[in-house]
Amino acid sequence: MEMIKLMIVDDVEETRRNIRRILALEDDIMVVGEAEDGQEAIILAKKINPDVILMDINLPEVDGITATESIALSCPDTTIIIMSVQEEKEYLKKALIAGAKEYIVKPFNIDELIQTVRNVYAVEEKRRKVVNINTPTKMADERDCQVVSVFSTKGGVGKSTIAVNLAVSIAKNAKKKVALMDLDLQFGDVAVMLNVLPRRTISELIQDFDNLDVEGLEQFLIDHDSGVKILPAPNRPEYAELVEAHHVEKIIKILKKTYDYIVVDSPPFFHDTNMAALDMSDQILLIAALDLSTIKNSKLSLETFETLHQKIKTKMVVNRSTEENGIKVADLEHSLSFLSACQIPSDGRMVVGAINKGIPFVTSDPDSKMSRSIGQLTELVIRRTGTQKDLSSKKSGMLSRLFG
Repeated sequence: MEMIKLMIVDDVEETRRNIRRILALEDDIMVVGEAEDGQEAIILAKKINPDVILMDINLPEVDGITATESIALSCPDTTIIIMSVQEEKEYLKKALIAGAKEYIVKPFNIDELIQTVRNVYAVEEKRRKVVNINTPTKMADERDCQVVSVFSTKGGVGKSTIAVNLAVSIAKNAKKKVALMDLDLQFGDVAVMLNVLPRRTISELIQDFDNLDVEGLEQFLIDHDSGVKILPAPNRPEYAELVEAHHVEKIIKILKKTYDYIVVDSPPFFHDTNMAALDMSDQILLIAALDLSTIKNSKLSLETFETLHQKIKTKMVVNRSTEENGIKVADLEHSLSFLSACQIPSDGRMVVGAINKGIPFVTSDPDSKMSRSIGQLTELVIRRTGTQKDLSSKKSGMLSRLFG
């Protein structure tokens, strides 16, 4: 008989004691820890890694919903059951979005509690077995590939420019194998910015998709002088509809077998195709700018990332970082409750000139301020730093309120 390791989180000691007494009578359930607030629960869960957590929704310091979201990200093998006197659907929705698997309403009877614990544990065990069967064992020589998606909330903020120059910088300065994937399927500009003429694009690639392998995919990639391999967007906007999410997933999986870095230039909106890429990404670069419309859209994007549990791997890059328009980077960070990892200065003349020539500015003008800032961004990507957790140790004030 497998023993279910369970942790109780409730700010009322009597409630914890009663639950512990109930579960002590069961041969297959063992209480391995207790916490009386959300912050304590987050710390304890990482230490003991329980199978199931009974989480009260109303907790001091850090509430149950927030604690659930944090534990779901840091302890993916732990299943969380929310306990609450609230029965409204809104609470249930928030709990499920945060990562809880079940929701029981106080007061609950003994049979209901025990059966709920056993059910969620059984379902999670089945899921793990399926994942283990379908996930191939990682070979010793398998590449530790990083998928980096460059995303913005609107056109015109320099997303593609940053994606192109970042890919070239990684390939040239870090001497890594880099694939640049243009997922702005209707109006992608990667090929233009790198002065290449694609004869075959991603839309032609999927025509014989079932038989696609590493060798077949390589035939559709365009070589660039920098060493970057390019998978261009379709030549016509109407061909974008041919590319679906499962195509993107398979292409990225195949590229990961050969390349050290896959830089994805995403479209400035949420769609099934780039949602698939974002989900497979190890790092997401959110490109922001110091204007009100971009700030508003960036805030909505961060809220969406949080719902999709993608916020933890998101780094904000402020492009055209100039305070001439009256908005400061600090204002942006305060408005979004999110710190910037990197700032790219404004130099429209150099950027436009580089685009018109089809030569990335990190190549044509490597000593410029913009090129140096892309170098800093390259370091963040390669070192896998720049998330809010990394920045929290360097900045105070606002972060002390955000992250405790």
